[in-house]
Amino acid sequence: MIRKTTTHPVKAALVRALALGTAAALLLQPVAPVFAAELHVAASSGDGQLNARFLPLGIGKSIVIDLPRDIKDVLVADPKIANAVVRSAQRAYIIGATVGQTNIVFFDAAGQQIAAYDIAVTRDLNGIRAALRQSLPNTGIRVEGLGDGVMLSGTAASAIEAQQAADIAARLTGSADKVVSNIAVRGRDQVMLKVTVAEVQRNIVKQLGVDLSGSMSYGTAVVNFNNVNSFKANGGPLVEGNSISGAFGSAPSVKATLKAMENAGVIRTLAEPSLTAISGETANFLAGGEFPVPGGRSCDPATGLCTTQITFKKFGISLGFTPVVLSEGRISLRVSTEVSELSQDNAVLISGTSIPAIKVNRADTTMEIPSGGSMAMAGLIKQQTRQAMSGLPGMAQLPVLGSLFRSRDYVNNNTELMVLVTPYIVRAVAQKDLSRPDDGFADSSDPQADLLGSVNRIYGVPGRTEPARGYRGTFGFITD
Repeated sequence: MIRKTTTHPVKAALVRALALGTAAALLLQPVAPVFAAELHVAASSGDGQLNARFLPLGIGKSIVIDLPRDIKDVLVADPKIANAVVRSAQRAYIIGATVGQTNIVFFDAAGQQIAAYDIAVTRDLNGIRAALRQSLPNTGIRVEGLGDGVMLSGTAASAIEAQQAADIAARLTGSADKVVSNIAVRGRDQVMLKVTVAEVQRNIVKQLGVDLSGSMSYGTAVVNFNNVNSFKANGGPLVEGNSISGAFGSAPSVKATLKAMENAGVIRTLAEPSLTAISGETANFLAGGEFPVPGGRSCDPATGLCTTQITFKKFGISLGFTPVVLSEGRISLRVSTEVSELSQDNAVLISGTSIPAIKVNRADTTMEIPSGGSMAMAGLIKQQTRQAMSGLPGMAQLPVLGSLFRSRDYVNNNTELMVLVTPYIVRAVAQKDLSRPDDGFADSSDPQADLLGSVNRIYGVPGRTEPARGYRGTFGFITD
């Protein structure tokens, strides 16, 4: 006999709920310890990261890690940057793959963290370090990886050594943009440059000419002639109106004007500018002035008034140089010097204003000199001779009388120019060890100025004792 049991729907739902709850409880019972262990490991890993060791590594390089306990598990954050290989229970190998940063954590069998490492994979720096040690053995330059680039730090003896280190790193990395230089120069040497510009010009001009003019009459016919011989080489007579004239005859008259002049002159120019600058920096010096030069004209459309634009041109003694101390006592110089003066020889007239020309002696070069040594930076020897003869054709070629019908102009210019440079590596001194041009200068009193004609008094500097000087040979005053 089959008994049919009917179950109430509510009871059936309750039984099913209890069955599911029991199953869930049975399933959760073994999972709970595992979940707790995972929470424990995560917390341990988070605490351990605070004590993680930083480990730089080159691309394709590896390092061996020995751990105090057996390794059970390894966590690698990004295996594409670095990977860890375990070959024995307490030894692991970390291999750099590509540029980047990651971290690696080692665990034991109990899930406890053994060690943690922050890995920074950069390009291989050993080649750069070896090249710097070979090329610059006396420098304290450090090489560190900076992403895909290189950072240089430490100290160098001079700016040129720091630049050489940056150039070597740029060559090995393949690009100067990947090199960051934080090298500090230990001693910023200061260089004082003394430049001597000496020039002597000798000018000789000789002029001789005869101007003939005459007047002859025959009856009602009158014949006048005039032969004026101009000077060509010098462009005109040395002194206007300097001539000797003579006339012969009354009605038929002949007038002869003799123009003769000889001129000799010497011009001496000496300039000695001095300038001090830090090694690697540029310094400029100008002792002179500026003169106005009229330029273009600007007009106002409303009023129609026009004004002349004025620009200024510099002249005088200028010096600019950039020193670089290469090594002890060796200096590389980029020198630019100029000595200019106003001249009326080639002056031009613009809008009724005479604009003077400028005579310029300029030199610009790069050289290498030891400290305290001198070198001729530039030199010039110029000889110029001009001679011109003008006269009446045919008559000017006569042996003796031809001098009356021609003029002779002779100009001879000799110029000698030399530019000397002398660099010194200098150090700062006390103020008492320096002297000024106005040391010991004092105005004269009224009785000295009125009765004796004295302009100033000169005394020794107070507190300074002049050293005794030993003279050899004849010395004293020389009176010509």
